[in-house]
Amino acid sequence: MLTLYKRHGPLCGQTDRNYKKCKCPMWVQGTLAGELIRQSLKVRSWEKAEKIIFDWQMELEGVKKEEPEAVTITSAVADFLKDAKARNLSEATIVKLKGVLEKQFVEYCREQNIKFLTEVDVEKVRNFRATWKDQPLSAVKKLERLRSFFRFCVDAGWMPRNPALAVKPPKVPPKATLPFTNKAMEEILRACDVYSEHYPKAGKTYCDKIKALVLLMLYSGLRIRDAVCLKRDKIENGRLFLYTQKSGTPVYLPLPPFVLEALSKLPGEHYFWSGRSNPKAVVGDWQRTFRKLFKIAEVRGHPHMFRNTFAISLLQKGTSIETVSVLLGHRNIRVTQEHYNAWVKSRQELLESAVMKTW
Repeated sequence: MLTLYKRHGPLCGQTDRNYKKCKCPMWVQGTLAGELIRQSLKVRSWEKAEKIIFDWQMELEGVKKEEPEAVTITSAVADFLKDAKARNLSEATIVKLKGVLEKQFVEYCREQNIKFLTEVDVEKVRNFRATWKDQPLSAVKKLERLRSFFRFCVDAGWMPRNPALAVKPPKVPPKATLPFTNKAMEEILRACDVYSEHYPKAGKTYCDKIKALVLLMLYSGLRIRDAVCLKRDKIENGRLFLYTQKSGTPVYLPLPPFVLEALSKLPGEHYFWSGRSNPKAVVGDWQRTFRKLFKIAEVRGHPHMFRNTFAISLLQKGTSIETVSVLLGHRNIRVTQEHYNAWVKSRQELLESAVMKTW
């Protein structure tokens, strides 16, 4: 029979060997298989000590613990991506997961002769990260995807712990969220009308599409992918259906008449897409079009700034940040605050008032 007890040190102040709340080492004494034992278990937790004793007894009785079968990295990645599809994650998200896992992590492990998940530790994850050539923000996102993969493996019982949690993300320098100025928007809309003069192959119909897309993104705050893939049936009675909240409440956004008029001139089930090709490829085409458009307008920017302009315009007119968060479809208000808090009108007025009081 084995008995556990605490061996208290001089600084502990406890004398009861069964006291469990201190950090003193755990010892065991008694007999096991007829052999006298009195030794330290090299742990300080009573629960861990009980597990050690239990394992000793099981081993003595011939009960072997079943070791989980080693899972290969390739099969784990395949199962993770299969689960991602079953969770109905967006195609864009799955493409990004495939990029970091199938195209990079699996290939890296193959080069390093790492076959099983249990071989992956913190050092190997850090070495894998050292091969990245991404900018800080992209590296942060990539590390998040890698952590989600290992978390899936831990939950499945294939790994004891998540090795990516100990890998610190790179520091991302703060970047101001800027809108297009009124002058810049005038130049962009002017460039829409003369786009075919600089690129004759485009034609007038394509110029109308460009202008309609600019107006849609400016007055709806849609991301470029959502705008490019927008279907005609998403607009009804002058209102754009944005999404359905978790509570089941649909979110609609009224569009100005001139935006509706510009969209009405475009044919097809989708305004800016045939619906047959890969959405990612179409978005890439439109991003190249925007680069050409901004060059004509002599404006520095990117398509996401239309979304910023939409949000900041609302905030500067006194719209609450909670309302803006709902319209942008952010998963929680903290995301909106992180990007747009500096543009909240009431906050700016409060800051100005505080400064003026010191005059």
